[in-house]
Amino acid sequence: MMFKNDTEAVDALRVKHGELLREIQKVIYGQDEIIKQVLISIFSKGHCLLIGVPGLAKTLLVNTIAQVLGLHYKRIQFTPDLMPSDIIGTEILDKDRAFKFVKGPLFANIILADEINRTPPKTQAALLEAMQEKAITSAGTSYKLDEPFFVLATQNPIEQEGTYPLPEAQLDRFMFSIWLDYPAHEDEMTIVRNTTSDYYNEAKNIISAEEILHFQELIKRVPINDNVLRYAVTLAAKTRPGTEHAPDITNEYLKWGAGPRASQFLVLGAKTHAALHGKYSPDIEDVKAVATAILRHRIIKNYKAEAEGIGVDDIIAQLMK
Repeated sequence: MMFKNDTEAVDALRVKHGELLREIQKVIYGQDEIIKQVLISIFSKGHCLLIGVPGLAKTLLVNTIAQVLGLHYKRIQFTPDLMPSDIIGTEILDKDRAFKFVKGPLFANIILADEINRTPPKTQAALLEAMQEKAITSAGTSYKLDEPFFVLATQNPIEQEGTYPLPEAQLDRFMFSIWLDYPAHEDEMTIVRNTTSDYYNEAKNIISAEEILHFQELIKRVPINDNVLRYAVTLAAKTRPGTEHAPDITNEYLKWGAGPRASQFLVLGAKTHAALHGKYSPDIEDVKAVATAILRHRIIKNYKAEAEGIGVDDIIAQLMK
């Protein structure tokens, strides 16, 4: 991919983003905001945690995104008996009596980690290490994972029996926590009409892995004004109770706030949101557009907030005002 300058590259990214959205929307109905957030995450080199009840087409969404991005896709169903070697791979003895490493399903570009909270911490940790390092270690040897590498993990919010909730430090590895809601009535009509007839639509490949890597590097070069940078860093600081930036609502209702990784993701997310919409530098509105999904899994409410029924999203909305 050759562009004269970064301005031309941002223009090309905006056009590609429009094409990607239109292609995905041929298959996925009524989840436009979710699709946009997943695409922001991919171009920001982040990972997503998708929380929603069963049957909301989470698997179809990831499959479709993998198709339009032209990426190698694997789905891992997390279960209580899943071991780290089941996902990263294992050493076997071949016919020449030499040890050979057989790669596990993590060696793909897009991983759907289905029901990540159903598997024990040891296996969760193996996945999260791979997300962070973009590499895995087996029998003392390190293996690089393919790039681009993107994990979309799903969690079911209603079945809590037999689950292993992700610790806060591991939740922090995910750029976005996205809540998947029921489709609107008209969208559900379209979904049911199409899925109960012989209607078939398949998404086409729109972009290559090389182009994705190029655009990911472009995002880092997008300039940001100091006032926008300060807004993002201050917004993350406002979530930390007992600190100089904490307003009354934080001290009253929060037990724990977001760390520096939240500030980094707010800036990266704002840069990506701006570039995907054809802007050459992000403004405060771009930070606000990504803030809720970046902050909601990084702040912990106290008992008072629980007792008064105050939601995390409400607190974030107040902090942005």
